[in-house]
Amino acid sequence: VQLQASGGGLVQAGGSLKLSCVASGRIFSSHVMGWFRQAPGKEREFVAAIRWGVGNTYYSDSVKGRFTISQLKAENTEYLQMNSLKPEDTAVYYCARAIRGLSTVEKDYSDWGQGTQVTVSS
Repeated sequence: VQLQASGGGLVQAGGSLKLSCVASGRIFSSHVMGWFRQAPGKEREFVAAIRWGVGNTYYSDSVKGRFTISQLKAENTEYLQMNSLKPEDTAVYYCARAIRGLSTVEKDYSDWGQGTQVTVSS
């Protein structure tokens, strides 16, 4: 599976952005699609994940209540709606796929997109 992320950009604090990730191959209901981010000088961290088809979601504490992960199965696409953005949300955002269930751990995700830059100005 190849993943293509898009939708990043520059936004002011308090603003919104919606990221998209299109998968080229088949995504099964046992798979999980997730979003991670990596800020300059920091390790990549988990943001959100969704169980494909079933729709169960999980969020990191830092984005809970502000970000929403969703899916459009017919188009093999997952989304990350980001509201009330803060400067600390500035990072490169990556979409990824895990085939062994819901996980917040980077090593459990085997397929990765190329990343899309999100910059939040204060």
